[in-house]
Amino acid sequence: MEAMKKIHQYVIMCAPTMSQWAAVEALESGMPEVERMVAEYDQRRQTIVQGFRDMGLSCFEPKGAFYCFPRVSDLGMTSDEFCNRLLEAEKVAVVPGSAFGDSGEGFIRVSYAYSIDSIKKALVKIDRFIQAL
Repeated sequence: MEAMKKIHQYVIMCAPTMSQWAAVEALESGMPEVERMVAEYDQRRQTIVQGFRDMGLSCFEPKGAFYCFPRVSDLGMTSDEFCNRLLEAEKVAVVPGSAFGDSGEGFIRVSYAYSIDSIKKALVKIDRFIQAL
């Protein structure tokens, strides 16, 4: 039992040595990768926000997440209806704002945690859907 306690202590009480060394490496030399990803997400954010604004949709520029929340209430349908019709017509999935409570109604939540090419393709499809309304 004493031997098992020792093994148990070192197996569950601390992070494995390999993970600790990986964390040290990330802290010492990982900043360029962090800066690269921050720049990449900033480009994605700017692209999607401007894309929605170009379509005539009001869209607050997010500051700390990879989701934006454009207003679709001016298009004459609920957020659920907008999402369902967009999915059927253009095969683009977005989340109705109503999923986030009453104050989310009239908005959609759109993730920009995708490649810039995927974002641009989705924006084209969403714009085509809106133009067809």
